Amino acid sequence: MLNTGVFAGKTVFITGASRGIGKAIALKLAKDGANIAIAAKTVDPHPKLEGTIYTAAKEVEAVGGKCLPIQTDIREEESVKKAIEETANKFGGIDILVNNASAIHLTGTEATPMKRYDLMHTINTRGTFMTSKYAIPYLQKSSNAHILNLSPPLVMSPKWFQSHVAYTMAKYGMSMCVLGMSEELREYNIAVNALWPRTAIYTAAMKMLVGGNDADAAAKISRKVDILADAAYCILSKSSKEFTGNFCIDEDILKKHGITDMNQYAMVPGSKLLADFFLPEEYLKGDDISVPPGYEGTAPVFEQQSGTSEGNEAVKVFKAVEEMMSDDLKKEINALLLFTVSGQNFYVDANGSRPFQVSQAEIGKPDVTLVTDDATFLKMAKGEIKPTNAFMSGKLKIKGNLAVAMKAEKIFGKLKAKL
Repeated sequence: MLNTGVFAGKTVFITGASRGIGKAIALKLAKDGANIAIAAKTVDPHPKLEGTIYTAAKEVEAVGGKCLPIQTDIREEESVKKAIEETANKFGGIDILVNNASAIHLTGTEATPMKRYDLMHTINTRGTFMTSKYAIPYLQKSSNAHILNLSPPLVMSPKWFQSHVAYTMAKYGMSMCVLGMSEELREYNIAVNALWPRTAIYTAAMKMLVGGNDADAAAKISRKVDILADAAYCILSKSSKEFTGNFCIDEDILKKHGITDMNQYAMVPGSKLLADFFLPEEYLKGDDISVPPGYEGTAPVFEQQSGTSEGNEAVKVFKAVEEMMSDDLKKEINALLLFTVSGQNFYVDANGSRPFQVSQAEIGKPDVTLVTDDATFLKMAKGEIKPTNAFMSGKLKIKGNLAVAMKAEKIFGKLKAKL
């Protein structure tokens, strides 16, 4: 998408913009000659994640923008107030606020440490509210003021809550800020909108999560950050008097601006993409997209192949699981797992209140069901592919408690040494 120069001289305050989506939006607007304030915590290089506020600032200036890198802790009120004031003083005001900073922890209620709960709600909901609060006096003076939150549409479907209610609440808190503030600030001609991707977006954080060569699997099901940068450009260029209170999906916005070739944003053009969380049902349909594993609404089933040699290998793997299970590992898992491998069921009962057992006969209602094929299961067991990567690529389906599924990865970590 070509830049038009509409943001020349405009001042944009972006939280969490040292890398990823926030930085992509910063660079897109900077190409017009915008003034960019990068408000983020990272001032020293992260051992696994590229980018600091200073390296991002250099990139912004290299493409034609002016930049103010400000170390900001979105959780601290004085830090946010100071960053907003410093930006307004340097550039003479603030025209746009992009609330991008966010924290994520995909666990169920019992498995969510309160420290993680507090972190997500303090950064996502409180941080968005607080940054908006202190930016409003400056935005009121702008001729076309915008607040843009990177948050989802408010889809009240149980499936988006059941596996990670704390995270969903924190992200929806950002969206509720859009719902309320768009009406509250309408009289001041300050637009408040939300932007959310239809598909998974490939960022440095995702690359770190899957790691190594397996990052290729995640890339194949994802789009580039550019799609959100272009969509944000479209939204922020609209009249703040006319376009407010909208929950925008990146594809929709771009199509309305005449951009129909979404393949240009794919990490691997032509590949089938993974849908993001929190989308209305109509966005989860189509040959070009697959539903996030575990959110299909029904348990996925792979073709029955129990008579194959691979199926016999699966039996051997679960015998190895029996042999290597320790009291410490059982205590750590503390759940009943069901593995469905090409149609064969294997119950692994590691509930702390019962004797450990592995059985192909039904034991009870599993806390989580993991469904895959023989080949993928054996690769996971041998350490050739991480369960996280199999999940991201759609080769491992999960239904039930995602937190328990994450614990199951410890089994595969120990199996590698046994096979």
